Amino acid sequence: MMAKEGLPIATCCRILQVSESGFHMWRRRPPSARALRHAWLTEQIRAVHADSRGAYGGRRMHAELTLGLGIQVGHGAVELLMRRAGLKGMPGVRRPRLKHQTPTAADLVDRDFHRSAPNQLWVTDITDHPTREGKVYCCVVLDVYARRVVGWSIDSTQTAALATNALGMAIENRRPSPGTLIHSDHGVQYTSWAFTERAKASGLVASMGSIGDCYDNAVIESFWGRMQTELLNRQRWRTRIELANAIFEYLEIFHNRRRRHSALGMLTPIEYERIYPTRQPA
Repeated sequence: MMAKEGLPIATCCRILQVSESGFHMWRRRPPSARALRHAWLTEQIRAVHADSRGAYGGRRMHAELTLGLGIQVGHGAVELLMRRAGLKGMPGVRRPRLKHQTPTAADLVDRDFHRSAPNQLWVTDITDHPTREGKVYCCVVLDVYARRVVGWSIDSTQTAALATNALGMAIENRRPSPGTLIHSDHGVQYTSWAFTERAKASGLVASMGSIGDCYDNAVIESFWGRMQTELLNRQRWRTRIELANAIFEYLEIFHNRRRRHSALGMLTPIEYERIYPTRQPA
């Protein structure tokens, strides 16, 4: 490094207490197999980091390299190479919650979000984000089994239609059996006649967390936190269409098909659902 900055080699060697002949031998020596592998791994890590929108830290990077690309590498080596390359994952954020005052349905989940099969428990919520034209509202329906987004709706207003359209997409996509729980907060969109009747007509059972407690819908809160960090807060959005297109790509392409989830053993939601039949007892 000192020689690269233009200092005389003899001076550098004297300061570092090494011989000039040893320095020249070191410089002519070809790169080691380890150095070549680290250089190659760093290129793979840079590509995965870019593909993840800069969201992946060491754990998900290791999962993508080993599970996605079939590369044998240790956690420590991944973290070391990311540190050397100046690459970091993105931390989560807490999202403030509005408190609703009138309970309208019982909490049938009781913070137990573990399910053994698809379409046993769906969770839903609404978030918003500003653009220069005004806010964009997004409602998502998430199947907790594989953390897969099964329904979504995007609009410029926060109405009952926003939530009902997301639920309708989920029902059309999944065709759930009667008894599937749909868990939400007590917002007016979820207590509306339109949403309630759409759920009942499809055999869904309504469940709502306690008032003002975000932990009662922790899975969807965690999802919004990741989306806020990995997409919404990354730039200033000019138009509603620009943001709506980005949200669509995040939900359908990145989250469902590419993003590796620690709760799923670092598989993607679609990968996890594909192995569902093999996980059932004989």
